[in-house]
Amino acid sequence: MTSDNDNPIDLRLLEPGETQDAATKAAVFAAAERLFAEQGFQNVSVRDITTEAGVNLAAVNYHFGSKDALLFEIFRRRTAELNRQRARMLHEAHARHDGRPPAREVLEALFAPPLHWSALDHPRRLSLQFIIRARGEGTEAMREALRNDVSYLARFADALAQARPDLAREEVYWRLHFCLGLIHNSQPAEFDRLNVLSGGLTQESDVEALLARMLDFAVAGFLA
Repeated sequence: MTSDNDNPIDLRLLEPGETQDAATKAAVFAAAERLFAEQGFQNVSVRDITTEAGVNLAAVNYHFGSKDALLFEIFRRRTAELNRQRARMLHEAHARHDGRPPAREVLEALFAPPLHWSALDHPRRLSLQFIIRARGEGTEAMREALRNDVSYLARFADALAQARPDLAREEVYWRLHFCLGLIHNSQPAEFDRLNVLSGGLTQESDVEALLARMLDFAVAGFLA
């Protein structure tokens, strides 16, 4: 059992009441993430969550404060986890290239984690669906974070500026912005439309092939 679906708890070290609290909180978190991802933020009630989790109706307010606070906690944890993976890949790229990785490896660190999460068999697939919904359905706290929490993007902008020192900084930001559009447009509904447009020629199920295509396109734009 985990406290945040990321870091394991040794239940043997907790008092009986604490063990039950940790289990209940984890159950609420998991049930809420699944329901919100599958059904949408507005279509899921507190009762739906607690029924799915098999816990008391008061559990959401007791452990998280409110439905909106629970939504934000899921959003905070999952985006932090995703961006830690990106930061780790970027750090590894820096290490491989003495602090000056090429644009392709910088962009791979940006693209690969969410694409891997999108795979049908990935344990964070629902988490990615939740994050996608947050962009369109999120609370004001989520929208504020999406607007202003750009610290992880600053690291990518710096790395891309090093890869293209001839570009004006303004141009680096614009090209990074367009690259982010590739990620945001790589969603199930968009793939469905593309599949109709292509008459079935396009298949997104091969994540590594999709990543390679995205990188080819993005790198060509960044190096132009």
